[in-house]
Amino acid sequence: MTVAEVTSRISQIQAQLAMLSPATSSTSSVFSGALDDATDSSSVTGAAGTTSSAQGEAVVAGARKYLGVPYVWGGTDPAKGLDCSGLVQKVYSELGYDLPRVSYQQAEAGRPVDSLADAQPGDILAFGSPVHHVAIYIGDNQMIEAPRPGKDVQVSPVYETPTAIRRVVPDAAATVAGAGTSARVTAGTPYASLFESAAARYGVGADLLSAVARQESGYNPRATSHAGAQGLMQLMPATARGLGVTDAYDPAQAVDGAARLLSSLLDRFGSTELALAAYNAGPGAVLRYDGVPPYTETQNYVRSVMSTLEAA
Repeated sequence: MTVAEVTSRISQIQAQLAMLSPATSSTSSVFSGALDDATDSSSVTGAAGTTSSAQGEAVVAGARKYLGVPYVWGGTDPAKGLDCSGLVQKVYSELGYDLPRVSYQQAEAGRPVDSLADAQPGDILAFGSPVHHVAIYIGDNQMIEAPRPGKDVQVSPVYETPTAIRRVVPDAAATVAGAGTSARVTAGTPYASLFESAAARYGVGADLLSAVARQESGYNPRATSHAGAQGLMQLMPATARGLGVTDAYDPAQAVDGAARLLSSLLDRFGSTELALAAYNAGPGAVLRYDGVPPYTETQNYVRSVMSTLEAA
């Protein structure tokens, strides 16, 4: 561990010891009481943020899976136990987000949210100065947290004003250029009916699906890349399995799976260019470089697909 990480861990230990100490003032009584299993929102500071994005709801759903897992300091394995930052890192990693390990670093991830009134489900709440605790906001002034030794991952009220609120997922109101269903493919385009059907189901432009198929395989449903990507939409076997595609060489399955994947990436990154980069290089690379990765293949890929869309 680095010196900064050791310092952060010391701060966490101090904060956790403080939680175990008897309350000595009205403020600390509220603080300690909120760490129990109370769910009365009347004791919560701040207004509730009720608007959410699909990715934010996915974060909340992922966090709920770990309710009841015991708190273990330094824990990152749900089978053994989780600490607060281990919980946050685990939930986001399952959605492809690569967050730092410790709480004070997670309190700088993503982008800032002004106040709890502006918070969306899925946002990270950070507490203390220096930050010693993080949790996942779920709306209605409630959060999911791994609170302290002797407790399990639980739903708690937001018991004090967060030091920081960070949003890693797209905003609920984000709109994506090129993601709509109004852009149809030109007459004579191979598999046009599949692209337009998938566009209607998943809210991805049929022209975008067509442009990706053209770039990936030249509309060849039997194509196989040197890396093992398969079919019309060039899905890797593991990706295909995750999308429920049992035969990537079946054009109907391939287009359906690719449309669902692109819909998720568009929602997540809020940009057609970034969604394409993630389709080509993976979401982790886009997050790591905070934009289109500096890979020649990926940059050429994004440029080529966007050119096809603009020429349509």
